[in-house]
Amino acid sequence: MIDSTVIEVRSGNGGHGMVSFIREALLPRGGPGGGDGGHGGNIVLVADSSINTLTKFHWQPHFIARNGSNGQGHNKNGANGETVEVSVPVGTEVWVWEDSKDKELIGELIHEGDQIIVAQGGRGGWGNAHFVSATHQEPLLAEAGADGEVRRIRLNLKLLADIGLIGMPNAGKSSILTAISAARPKIADYPFTTIEPVLGVVNYRHKSFVAVDIPGLIKGAHQGVGLGDEFLKHIQRTRVLVHVVDGSENNIVERIISINDEISRFDAELSKKPQILVINKFDLDEVSVLASEITESVESVKGLHSKIIFVSAATYAGIDELKHAMSDYLEQKHQEKPAFAVLNNDAVIIKPKVKKPEKIIVRNQNGSWRIVHQKAVRLARGSNLETWEARIQFQHRLEQLKVTKALRDAGIEIGDTVMVGDWEFNWD
Repeated sequence: MIDSTVIEVRSGNGGHGMVSFIREALLPRGGPGGGDGGHGGNIVLVADSSINTLTKFHWQPHFIARNGSNGQGHNKNGANGETVEVSVPVGTEVWVWEDSKDKELIGELIHEGDQIIVAQGGRGGWGNAHFVSATHQEPLLAEAGADGEVRRIRLNLKLLADIGLIGMPNAGKSSILTAISAARPKIADYPFTTIEPVLGVVNYRHKSFVAVDIPGLIKGAHQGVGLGDEFLKHIQRTRVLVHVVDGSENNIVERIISINDEISRFDAELSKKPQILVINKFDLDEVSVLASEITESVESVKGLHSKIIFVSAATYAGIDELKHAMSDYLEQKHQEKPAFAVLNNDAVIIKPKVKKPEKIIVRNQNGSWRIVHQKAVRLARGSNLETWEARIQFQHRLEQLKVTKALRDAGIEIGDTVMVGDWEFNWD
């Protein structure tokens, strides 16, 4: 099962606004009629419960949305680029991926239908109809569309299950999952039979809940030994842990302590979850005869407050008692506020944070100045500044955007070169 992958998303660019004038016989005062550019399409991740792995992203790691169309004359706005919706499993974390590492958690898709906009489409540029003023009745300015976002994100799947089956390799977790559900994981008499988490639906007295079989954990699992950290993350969202121990093994208490130590080192919150201790292989004489002795030794250890149940995955002895205990614990947890739940059941939509530009101008190494104010840059890109009238209007907009004030405050001198977009002029 692929539960972590990096993909690249590219939202659409905004369409350019248009400089146009309405000149018709029946409209002698038609005025400016340049339409706005359409907005670029977004890239949106949508939680889909019918998907349980990230395998498809191995074959399709790139997603691109369409650009917005340019504005047209007669105040006709360009069409918006279509949003690209990408289905991901419920329980997926979304991280910004930079320099081969996680930089920032964008959000989590916890419920069916939850959405995260991972790449916002560029805003469409304004046409010249937006720039009419008392001093400029025939505006010659229009905005270029804003660029879309290009980013790499890492999808990290943490399975959503009610019950997490944990334990050492070959303890019988897969056999118990088979006994309590319709799941059919691989079962064999050698360690590490299960190499990826397996989900199963448990039905008990008109109730249903989901259990996940976590591959066997070994010493150092919290540090990644035996891929333990990859497996442990799948129990972070479970509500109850079922700790399976092979009752025929020696040093049962030490084995229990070892696994509990690994999960608490990985995430201290895991040690606070309710835990059912299942002693497996009760059908063997060496286990059934020593049941009271095993119980006494486990109960004598401080910090182990687990409910103890003896079961046999082979004969199904104790399976009903285990189902009953799991159902009771889940009912108790249901009364509490789930750690990962939203206060209502409605799907949520997470939008990216709007980052305000930090700088208006920058000084180049050669002593020239560059205007980086986004609105000013888009005006320069979307307008024809070859005409004197357009340059006068552009200068007026720079005053309104406080760009000229920033240049004066920074110490610009007459004759200095100023660049904005692809246009260059001398300050006077």
